[in-house]
Amino acid sequence: MNKISENRIAVLLPCMNEETTIVQVIKGFKESLPDATIYVYDNASEDETALKATEAGAQVVFEPTLGKGQIVRRMYLMMDS
Repeated sequence: MNKISENRIAVLLPCMNEETTIVQVIKGFKESLPDATIYVYDNASEDETALKATEAGAQVVFEPTLGKGQIVRRMYLMMDS
């Protein structure tokens, strides 16, 4: 019998202009959940949030339309596909 799928963990982090804390947050999740995939959903940051998140090992998804509702919709749409 084939195993259909394995349980996987995804950490979804919406953010905007979080360059001062994003590396610490990613590091904490990596320590607690080493097998998880960490996604940072950058909501039109004007600082180096995306660069620092990428360097810390997260996958960055850009959402140019501002708003918490927009970024949450983007997260669900990306995870559903």
